[in-house]
Amino acid sequence: MERLLVLVRHGQSEWNLKNLFTGWKDPDLTEKGVAEAKRAGEQLRDLKLEFDIAFTSDLQRAQKTLKLILAELGQDDLETVKNLALNERDYGDITGMNKDEAREQFGEEQVHIWRRSFDVPPPGGESLKMTAERVLPYYHAEILPEVLSGKRTIVAAHGNSLRALIMELEDLSPEEILKRELGTGTPVVYRLDEEGKVTSVEDLAG
Repeated sequence: MERLLVLVRHGQSEWNLKNLFTGWKDPDLTEKGVAEAKRAGEQLRDLKLEFDIAFTSDLQRAQKTLKLILAELGQDDLETVKNLALNERDYGDITGMNKDEAREQFGEEQVHIWRRSFDVPPPGGESLKMTAERVLPYYHAEILPEVLSGKRTIVAAHGNSLRALIMELEDLSPEEILKRELGTGTPVVYRLDEEGKVTSVEDLAG
């Protein structure tokens, strides 16, 4: 029995383009983001992959990315579960701030710590550790059982909510996951064994 799990970060959003901390705000995809999502669908189609269920966040950039991917696969009516547990990490008080302006205001070192440390959150926001604390219970309760039952599963979400999943799937340390870059609109294809352990991983970047 195949146990397939595909993770894909949403295509470029309007706030990605403007270099803003986005978090739980809900900007749309850019034209480039739409093209990235369609390309992801093409890549999955080229691998002859189809899905039985989809999961996505409560934010439109992830939902639209998923919709565009499924359209490329001819699976527009696929069962799709939306949940804010898969939302991007909340950047709190620096949400909506330009990253360069944040460095000027708070200092480059402090902004780097907020962005790249595992357990130091920005004021009023979440660290990657806190993000993982909501993503992983949802994964174990809702997503993994579908994968283990043999349902081919796709998850369209965000850079940090997916990092939380990848950290567990690939057994990475906090230091290792912080170095892991996830391209917008790039699928990562996992196959799992009967215990949910990864047997193969294919990153479709490039």
